[in-house]
Amino acid sequence: MIQLHKRFTDKQVKELIERYLKGEIKRSYLQEILDIKRRRFCALVKQYRENSDSFSIQYNRKKSSRAIDPAIEKNILKELNIRLMIEKS
Repeated sequence: MIQLHKRFTDKQVKELIERYLKGEIKRSYLQEILDIKRRRFCALVKQYRENSDSFSIQYNRKKSSRAIDPAIEKNILKELNIRLMIEKS
């Protein structure tokens, strides 16, 4: 299952939720289109109702997932320098 923000734009999801709220589309059908469970669907509708102008499904990572601790990186570089010095000798 591909993540929602990779399959649909904010505008597309907004339009679908608007149609749901107007009663044009049933919840179960919309869940099937979006390929999400009821809990996620209800969270999206709640988020849309709270602030439809800034509604977004885009995922913003708060912290880099591939970063290592600076202390560990420093130690790795230190060890690599030591090996480099040994190989040069």
